[in-house]
Amino acid sequence: MPSLHQLRTFVTVASCGSVRAAAERLIVSQPAVSAALGTLQREVGAPLFERDGRGVRLTEPGKTMERYSRRILALIDEGMREARTAAEALAAHLRIAAVTTAAEHLLPELLRGFRVQFASIEVELEVANRSHVWDLLANWEVELALAGRPPQGAAFRTLATRPNELVVVARAGDGKHDLQGLGRETWLLREAGSGTRFTTEEFLETLGIAPPRLTIGSNGAIREGARCGLGVALLARDAITRDVADGRLEIVATPATPLLRPWHVLASSDRELSPGAARFVDYLCDTGDFARA
Repeated sequence: MPSLHQLRTFVTVASCGSVRAAAERLIVSQPAVSAALGTLQREVGAPLFERDGRGVRLTEPGKTMERYSRRILALIDEGMREARTAAEALAAHLRIAAVTTAAEHLLPELLRGFRVQFASIEVELEVANRSHVWDLLANWEVELALAGRPPQGAAFRTLATRPNELVVVARAGDGKHDLQGLGRETWLLREAGSGTRFTTEEFLETLGIAPPRLTIGSNGAIREGARCGLGVALLARDAITRDVADGRLEIVATPATPLLRPWHVLASSDRELSPGAARFVDYLCDTGDFARA
């Protein structure tokens, strides 16, 4: 039976892509990492890694082993926290992942109110792009996720939804933006893996335009870029309401907007909610304009 040490070492090597980097992260020697991997591979009876330049990458058996190892480690970490909570009467612990747009413009006020009402629940928020959010939820490393539509075929269940509109924005006063003009404008997009980028690319295809594009790694920076005339962008209406009211941004009408992309609160299909997670979903539905799915 593999030990926890072997599993943690294996998952760290898979994450880092090399034995050397994993040893530095774990603060152990490279031979110690290699020894743990060798023992684990012998127990599994299949090669878990193969050479990839100066590093390593997972084999197909390794990918399967990584998926289960991450879940095992996440469950053990959660079990230890819950055991400490039961033994010491400490606060519950809730882990949430959210895409950047939701984390910047939707969650702060909701978390403030939730923590006022449930001060004993410790909340940990992971902010990432859509791909990483799904990965965290699939591997039970977070209990709830707040994002857009879930990927087809994923083992997730939607607990609640909230309306969300996406609109095209540009610097106020830049003149009329017709469809031909939008095809020449520079469009500000998030990085690959972001749900906003995926939606924007779908939107441009719908309009039948292929404009110049500039990748920017945060919604805040994209909004600021639109404010100063760097380009136009597709953003959540919730994110630009104040800028429109202040006369810094204007909403550009198009035949395909507003896009309706409701927020989803999701959990793993094969995992029961903890009391803390259930309370958070109740709070969202009671006070945050969310409706139960």
